[in-house]
Amino acid sequence: MVSPRLADYFAAEAIDGPRVAVDLELVEARYNTLAAAFRGADIFYAIKANPAPEILDRVAALGGCFDCASIGEIELVLSRGVSPNRISFGNTIKKERVIRQAFEYGVRLFAFDSMAELEKLERSAPGASLFCRILAENDSADWPLSRKFGCSVAMAGDLLIEADRRGMDAYGVSFHVGSQQKNPRAWAQALGDVGRLMARLDAAGVGLRMINLGGGMPATYDNSTPTDLLEYGAVVIAAVREQFGTRPLDLIIEPGRGLVGDAGVIQAEVVLVSKKDDSAAPRWVYLDIGKFNGLAETMDEAIRYKIVTLRDGAPEPVVLAGPTCDSVDVMYEKNPYPMPSDLQPGDKVWILGTGAYTTTYSAVAFNGLPPLESVCI
Repeated sequence: MVSPRLADYFAAEAIDGPRVAVDLELVEARYNTLAAAFRGADIFYAIKANPAPEILDRVAALGGCFDCASIGEIELVLSRGVSPNRISFGNTIKKERVIRQAFEYGVRLFAFDSMAELEKLERSAPGASLFCRILAENDSADWPLSRKFGCSVAMAGDLLIEADRRGMDAYGVSFHVGSQQKNPRAWAQALGDVGRLMARLDAAGVGLRMINLGGGMPATYDNSTPTDLLEYGAVVIAAVREQFGTRPLDLIIEPGRGLVGDAGVIQAEVVLVSKKDDSAAPRWVYLDIGKFNGLAETMDEAIRYKIVTLRDGAPEPVVLAGPTCDSVDVMYEKNPYPMPSDLQPGDKVWILGTGAYTTTYSAVAFNGLPPLESVCI
């Protein structure tokens, strides 16, 4: 349900249009839980999930670090007074001038997954600490992140050996088991690959010192039960210890939605309730928010948000759609969403678990609609 602080906020505010509110106390509580669950790992917040300055300030005050995907994100973090040694440039696809700019800012930790990227890093970030991203199976994730990022384990070995030969710091390896990964055992297979990679590199005289476990820690959506993060993290850390024993390793986790997702709620409004034919079912419910102004992750119905209303009519399956003139602006049709039978235009609805990947996926002015409003409390 909506947290008491967020409920009080929405009750007190006159809001015209969709708005997401993020409860910073919930962000802090989740940060502390993640720190306890993944004890010994450094938390690098994936700020692409939600770059609100108030969230960055709270994470920084808690001692967190930051995973950045662009020079814009790096500059935003630096503008909050964060030291560049708490920043990882985790995107494997970077223009060389951007690498140089980040290096000049003092960033020294970079991701890569190809020889071409290594060559850019050698020229524009000499001596920097590098970690190579490997491909990982993530079919069990609600939002898989396969194919686009990472390389084979064999190629990663070649790249890290070459990085060392070129005078770079071959620091470690990273992988990502997919966003909204509800199975903590998904890390075990990737860690096995990392173990074999490290054994090969040890034999070559290149001792890796870091494993970046990526993100994937889940938020709570309509089709999921709340995850016990302490138990979840214990499974992952146990897999690390089983694979590497007492070998001294720096561990990194990169939570995005797992840190801020559950802290946010969107208040939206029902614009229209209609049918396509007098006898047709289901009803269509149109909200003032859709795929283009905050709910992009409903693409392919991958993320199924929990939606609550003040109506108490019997739930009936509806097609849930957004307000724009684009026919793809339909959130849930393949699997209709249960909504109260007495839902009416003008009713408020609250969309839970929307602290991550909502504002950052919102179009600037499609159909003249403004970007999703955001506030932190």
